[in-house]
Amino acid sequence: MVTSENWQMFMHNYKIAIYHHGHTQAARLTEEQFAQKIYNAVAKIKKNRMQGRNMVEEVLCLSAQRGYTVFNTNHEESNVLSNIVVVHPTLIAMIRTWPYVLIMDSTYNMSLLEAVGMTLTGKNFTVATAFMCNEQATTYKCVLQQIKHLYVTSSMSNGHGSILNEVEQLVILSDR
Repeated sequence: MVTSENWQMFMHNYKIAIYHHGHTQAARLTEEQFAQKIYNAVAKIKKNRMQGRNMVEEVLCLSAQRGYTVFNTNHEESNVLSNIVVVHPTLIAMIRTWPYVLIMDSTYNMSLLEAVGMTLTGKNFTVATAFMCNEQATTYKCVLQQIKHLYVTSSMSNGHGSILNEVEQLVILSDR
């Protein structure tokens, strides 16, 4: 031990630690490492919550749990799920109240279709969201047939079976 008036110095007989656990400055994660740890933790939580279901099965399960109406179609030959249309119950009532305008927007290269209705005051509301297997005309026709079912109700039918009999199709605009 070396001493002086103001301080003391001790000699250590062990090596300096080569690990950085517990040393906040040396053990600090980079931004990328921190983001990866967060991503991994969230993915683990989601995987546990899904209980072995794949992503599509999870969408269908959560939609059913939360009272959404789900239309889906399977490919005729392979019985593989090809289209899903998801609709919130409140939105079914809204489209039956304001059935006159239906705007559809398809996200480019994602096969995602959003159908939007409009109230008499010009406010928009989402009618349905559709996940499609491709962007071919037959797929659009199938999804639109499913959306058409939202308009059909016996309580509003006036003996015709559908409010669509009262609503005349006036214009269809497309960018294709």
